[in-house]
Amino acid sequence: MLTRRKFLTTSSAAALTSALPATAADLKTGWIDAHSHIWTPDTKSYPINSAYKKENMKPASFTPEQLFAHCQPEGVTRIVLIQMSFYKYDNSYMLDMIKKYPGVFSGVAVIDQDAPDIEKTMQTLTQQGVRGYRLRAGKKEAVEAWVKSPGMRTMWKYAANNGLAMCPLSNPEALPAIAAMCKEFPKTPVVIDHFSRIGASGTIEKNNLDQLCRLADFKNTHVKASAFYAFGKKAAPYTDLGPMILRLRDTFGANRIMWASDCPYQVVRGHNYADAINLIKNRLNDSLSKKDKNWILRDTAAKVFFNG
Repeated sequence: MLTRRKFLTTSSAAALTSALPATAADLKTGWIDAHSHIWTPDTKSYPINSAYKKENMKPASFTPEQLFAHCQPEGVTRIVLIQMSFYKYDNSYMLDMIKKYPGVFSGVAVIDQDAPDIEKTMQTLTQQGVRGYRLRAGKKEAVEAWVKSPGMRTMWKYAANNGLAMCPLSNPEALPAIAAMCKEFPKTPVVIDHFSRIGASGTIEKNNLDQLCRLADFKNTHVKASAFYAFGKKAAPYTDLGPMILRLRDTFGANRIMWASDCPYQVVRGHNYADAINLIKNRLNDSLSKKDKNWILRDTAAKVFFNG
């Protein structure tokens, strides 16, 4: 875990490295991190939800500038921000950072599916840079309940009509229920976070991977190859995850796989950003073509979250 001194060092590094590319064209030549969280220790300006306490924020701070210190040396110029659970439905901090750094960030928001005027909420968020919605889908029963939820059905329909991604954070047992939603809403872009947590036990379970690969039948469904610190051996250089990534590439195609770090969790407890991106950039060279790498490290996320 990062100490206060280490974070101060990181912040100093950010001051030196946070000069962003000058033009939109420059931004588009770099890689994309398709999943990172940010938050600020300034809980007066950006209050956290009452379900959390400030001490739950570990590390205590992970601002865009601290993120840039990790990602920019690796050639990452754009990032998909995922709304942090500390803020629940208040997406203000993420939206303000999207506005502060034009062209750098895209957003995946969290909203209350049971709130009124959900389409209007989604429309407003789209105007502020949101291109997807995170769905808590850990348990099979939670996903099965979506079919009966008017708000959730509205979200999937609106997403289909407006090119917005539904992004389930799921456990493997929820995959058949997600497949049922994909079948009912085949035009809705879907992005499965973190391999659907396959390998969290330390083992890549074949039956779970088979279930994930069945989602390839739905042409608008994508998978994040991400959060390497959390799966398989949970240790760099993460090459034990290579066979799973390659099977997903063979099943979905590289144009439906996107790499992501899951910062800040990728840069604590002895893990680092370079090892995460280098699994795709350098360590699977015998199996990933240059075109594959371009899709996984940039072009898939650009298509889904940045409109190219």
